Parts: sequence; C-alpha cells; structure tokens
Amino acid sequence: MADTPYALEISPDSTLQFTLTRGTANDGRSTVGESTPRCTMSLRHPGKTKEHLAFKVKTTQPRRYLVRPNQGVVAPGTTEKVTILLVEKDKQILLQSYDRLGQTALDHSKDKFLVQSCTTPDDFASRYMSAKADSTDDSEGNRATKELAESLTTMWNSAAGGDLPIYNKKLHVHHVVSPSDSASAKGGNAPQPLEEKPSMENMSPDQIYAEVSSLRRKYDELVSFSVNLTAERDILNNTLEQTKRDLNRETMAKAALENKGLIGARSKGVPKQSSRGFSLFSVIFVALTFTLLGIKGATSGVADILIEIPVIGPFLDLGPNEVAVEVADEVSSVNIAPVEPEL
Repeated sequence: MADTPYALEISPDSTLQFTLTRGTANDGRSTVGESTPRCTMSLRHPGKTKEHLAFKVKTTQPRRYLVRPNQGVVAPGTTEKVTILLVEKDKQILLQSYDRLGQTALDHSKDKFLVQSCTTPDDFASRYMSAKADSTDDSEGNRATKELAESLTTMWNSAAGGDLPIYNKKLHVHHVVSPSDSASAKGGNAPQPLEEKPSMENMSPDQIYAEVSSLRRKYDELVSFSVNLTAERDILNNTLEQTKRDLNRETMAKAALENKGLIGARSKGVPKQSSRGFSLFSVIFVALTFTLLGIKGATSGVADILIEIPVIGPFLDLGPNEVAVEVADEVSSVNIAPVEPEL
C-alpha cells in the first residue's frame, strides 16, 4: 500500500464487527431502531496524491446490509465515514442460529466486503464536490443525490473497462451477541408481548422528535438501498446485453462456417457421381445376356425376326438356311459310340 497513492486508508483494516441485540431494553421498552447492528468504517485520503480519490463499497450479501454511502469521492487529506447497517430480518435469523448452536454458529460467517478506490479526473471531482455541497434535503436535493450516484456509477463502469488502476481491499465480517442478550438467551427465549406505541396526541415533543428522526433515518436507508440496487441492476443489464451480443455473433459465425463447409462438400461430390458411369459387372452381365439370347434365337428360329431389325440384322448377317446347315454340321461332328446289348 505504501507504493499505491490511489489507495485509501481504511479503518478497521481487516474485520467489520456487528453486535447483535434483542431489540428490548431492560425495562421491556422496544428499542428496534436503536438496536440495529451497525458498523462505521473510515476512509481517509492519505495525501500521497493531489487528485481526489473515488471509492465504492461492495458486499457479497447486498440484501443483508445497507451501506451509506456506498460510493463517493474523498478530497486529499479528508476522511469519509461509511455506515453499514444489518437489516432486522437477517439479524433475527442470526440470533436464532445463536440460540440453537451458540457463538460457533456466528464465527464462520462467509460475508465479505470489498472497498475499491481509484483516482478521478479533476473536472469530475470538482463538479461532484460542488454538487454535493449544494444538495439539500428536499425533493430537488434527492434528485441531485440520485444524479450524483448515477454519475459515479458511470465513472466506475468506464474505470473498470479501461486501464485506470484500482485498489481493492477485502474485509471480513464477524457477528457477536451482546453479553446481556447472551445471558437472557440462556435463561429462556419466551416471546415478549409487543408494547403498543402511544398515539401522537399522548407523545411529548421529545418523543415526537425521536419518532420523526427514526422515520427519517429509515427513509434514508431505503433510499440508499434503492440507489445501490439500481446501480447493481444497471451493471447486470449491461453485462447481460454484452453477453447476448457475443452469443449472437458466435452463433452467426458458426452457422456461416457450417454453410460454407456444406457447399464445398456438395461441389466436390457432384463430379465424382457424374463421372462414375457403368460398372464392369453391369457390362459383363449385359454382354452375357445378349449372347445367350442370340444362341437361343439361332436354335429356335427366332433369328429370322432379329435379322429384320435394322441394327441387329446386318450385325448377325445370317440366313435361316445357313443356320440350319451349321447346326447340322455341329451335330454330325459329334461321335456317338455304339451301345452293345447286354448278354
């Protein structure tokens, strides 16, 4: 880290600890808003460079934790505080695991956080810091905050796809149960009846202010959570569209290669099939058939009919008397031995 001027100094530097409480005070009063497990992380610009440093906080469980702010810009020599909240539903799940198995159920948490930092252009840093200073708590201010988050998301997308160096710091998560809740869990886990909240008319000014502050804090958490989800959704949509384009390109290239190979195979196979002609067996079979037919016709008198055929007649050039004479000569030339009678 000593040779990386774009790295932020992160505290705590290795583990984020969340203390789990049951959500009730000793007098039975509900303290759900106050008992939300949280951890504060400090991001300090070390001043090794005069450029502003942008940061972004990621987690392996984005639905379990609320990070405020999850991204931003830190000026040289300044420190940015990041608050991480554990949502109530997951806190109850962790407490139930603790009640069944004890602290060992919480010691092997796989939750992790990743803090990234990089340098930002001077013009972008000046515009961001001025817009952040001018933001207010009204609707215009919320719109400006959303625009800042979108501009930071765009900047991080361009940084991830370019040659800009990015510093990455991984942090592990450790969950512990407060000692008082641990002792009460050993004594029994009977459900506590919910206390009815007093109406606004019966509240004192301090109670009304506390209730409004709690609602305001929950609203800010929801806004931060929605902004985080929107940024992650945009990144996933961009990745999905790029993957679809790559898949279509590969499919079209494969189809073109297959079509080219099929056409080449057909062009090579047609000449061979046309130049093949008759086989030797076919020629011999036809010649032998016509020879037998000629002999059969000569002996049975069919030769007269064949002689009348324009093509075959001149080829045979044989009259009916000549055929009879030749057959008689062949028969007379055969020597037949006399048969002696038996005694």
